[in-house]
Amino acid sequence: MNQAQTADGAKTLSLLWDRTRMQGDMPGFAKAISAILGAMRGEDESDFNMTQTVLSDPVLTQKVLRLANSGMYSAFGQHVNTVSKAVLVLGTEAIGHLALGLKLIEELSATSTDSVAGSSCAHIEMEKAVLAGMVAQQVATSANSRHAEEAVVCSLLHTLGRMMITFYMPERWSEMQKLAGIDKENDAAMKVLGLSMEDVGSAAAAHWGLPKNLISGMRSVAPPEDGQEVSHADWIAGLSTMSARCADALWHDDEAGAEEVKRITESYSGMLGVDAEKMSAAIERAKEVAANDLSIAPLSKPAERRAKALAKTRQRAAGNNILLSGLADMRDLVDSASPGQMVSIALETVYKGLDFSRAVAFVRNHREGRYAAKMCFGEGVKDKLGEMVFNEAYEPNVFHAALNSDRVIFIENARDPKFATKLPAWWKSTLSEARSFVILPLQSNSQPAGFIYGDWDESFPPIQLSQTEFSLLNDMRALVVKAVERRLHLETVGNRVA
Repeated sequence: MNQAQTADGAKTLSLLWDRTRMQGDMPGFAKAISAILGAMRGEDESDFNMTQTVLSDPVLTQKVLRLANSGMYSAFGQHVNTVSKAVLVLGTEAIGHLALGLKLIEELSATSTDSVAGSSCAHIEMEKAVLAGMVAQQVATSANSRHAEEAVVCSLLHTLGRMMITFYMPERWSEMQKLAGIDKENDAAMKVLGLSMEDVGSAAAAHWGLPKNLISGMRSVAPPEDGQEVSHADWIAGLSTMSARCADALWHDDEAGAEEVKRITESYSGMLGVDAEKMSAAIERAKEVAANDLSIAPLSKPAERRAKALAKTRQRAAGNNILLSGLADMRDLVDSASPGQMVSIALETVYKGLDFSRAVAFVRNHREGRYAAKMCFGEGVKDKLGEMVFNEAYEPNVFHAALNSDRVIFIENARDPKFATKLPAWWKSTLSEARSFVILPLQSNSQPAGFIYGDWDESFPPIQLSQTEFSLLNDMRALVVKAVERRLHLETVGNRVA
């Protein structure tokens, strides 16, 4: 950078800071960032400070608790009700990075075209940043990285310079497009701004007071030569570079973009330690999330998505009616039906009401010391029923953990690599097509009697159960248990009479 360019760059940054003061920090989250960073700096009360910071934002509170209860951090259904406990489960640093990422996504997603001086360019750059964060999250998870939240923040901020210029200097953006062409604005940055887009992003991050490790992770990094060692800082920067480039290629959801994504994943696969096929699967998962969360990207197909969301809402309402009707039947029969009959009604009800791909009822056989599948619904599952057997002796997996629980267990992402050790061999050989599943444990006198299992495969969009559905499922469990206890009571009375 020569002296003239340095002077021009300084003028650009000076004008940028003037405009941020006039219009408000983009899009107004500098105060929240300062609070989060302050809580991460290792004071004696850092855990408490982080808890207070998160609790000050209701949306952030809800998202932090959801993550703390996800399969990644709570495979055995350990329920985290408080942010204080979430900080202990996840750690202050992870919560801090998570909070930064969530806050940025929230603010960027909330920014409308109207709020950026009529410039749709800024909105496009912001949604691309959100998409890059989604790609980074999925790929980092596939790599079993302990620094997923840090990687997400760096990926969101990788194109911060483009966001800042489109947001605050749309006239400069237009000038760069005229000189270099649309999507090639970076090539004209030095001539128009006196510094690169990456320099603008780094300067803005430093202006906000972001830590050096995050600013380092925002830089562009090319894949190293084969065999060259990759430092942690370069790995984060490599992932953020790859994610930003993939987001740009994914944006239009066309064949050319798909080919570019393939080229990018193959190029960065070795550096990131994730094979290309696994990385492609992670990016496909990110696309699914993006299709639901983004608003203007061609990838999201907004009109189509709204129609699907409306259909899903109606389907859920109908499903709840099925659950309610099934519960009414069970209440009518609880004093006369056998436990097997009650399980049959419950299984049919949850299969239809929650639109499961498959539903299976498992029963404990005390004499044989094992659990075995006895009833099922769903295509292809009957042929595998005989293989769904396991010993009652405790093993450290999600099913034994559920059997010792007294509440419904919901696993949102059964394919999370970090969750693989919690899944037993019998499940992997019979039910591994599931993406999400539910376990309804059945306990009698604090002893496991069996459980009802239901899952959704890849043909369904990402699943979230509502509190209403959890409540209905727990009511159903209680009625089955009541029938079991009634049967045991009658047997006990009969033995005494005999």
